[in-house]
Amino acid sequence: MNEGLIGVQSNKSVYIGCDHTNIADNNGRKSVRLQSKAVYSYGLFILSLTHMPHGCGTWPAYWFVGPSWPNNGEIDVIEGVDNQVYDQMTLHTSNGCDFKNIPQNFTGSWSTGSNGQPATNCYVNAAGEYSNQGCGIKSASSTSYGSGLNNKNGGVYATQWTDAGIFIYFWNTGNVPANVYSNNPDPTTWGKPAAGWPFGSWCPSSHFNNLQIIFDLTFCGDWDGSVFEGNCPGKGTCTNYVKNNPNAFTDAFWDVEWIKVYK
Repeated sequence: MNEGLIGVQSNKSVYIGCDHTNIADNNGRKSVRLQSKAVYSYGLFILSLTHMPHGCGTWPAYWFVGPSWPNNGEIDVIEGVDNQVYDQMTLHTSNGCDFKNIPQNFTGSWSTGSNGQPATNCYVNAAGEYSNQGCGIKSASSTSYGSGLNNKNGGVYATQWTDAGIFIYFWNTGNVPANVYSNNPDPTTWGKPAAGWPFGSWCPSSHFNNLQIIFDLTFCGDWDGSVFEGNCPGKGTCTNYVKNNPNAFTDAFWDVEWIKVYK
């Protein structure tokens, strides 16, 4: 907190940012990873935010992960890289979780695997998918991530995790159902989710246990390091760009109004 990378603002929202003043040292650009002390197995998690990190070189995420990864699962609610504007929602699991033959009942669309087919297998080493790709669903909304989200003054993400499945809902500010803000949110009134993975013999609920909530901001990394030069042409390598251009990261911050957990 002494370095100004995280703090409570005057409106009581929480700022989670990075060093956007100094050229980075060999350890990389300073940022924050915030992880819950509590662990969860089921719940309704509602996040309201007005701003999220974006820009070339960034890889922010709001996600859930368990011990002994991937054996207890991972849920990525908000994730992407660079100047992306469509959110990428993904599950990562051990073997035995595949939605290939399950009807699609969400507004987003499956990501594409290395074989050109929908990446419906959540197993981190699934054949026909990129390494650790998981079963990802791309949001249908171009205002669900990055500058698209920020230009709409943010929004609300609701993650419903029950013994029936995992379902993610999203609304931009101004379009959020009233009961989301109440003490009795009712997912049955919210329509189709942006992404959904119903549990069954194809993916037992036992794949997900004892998860912690995480907000973080990675720079480059496996994902962005491999796509940076295509997404951000003319900027050189991801590592050098991030190191030498602190002013490029003034918008690389989370502004979280609140997160509520219902069990």
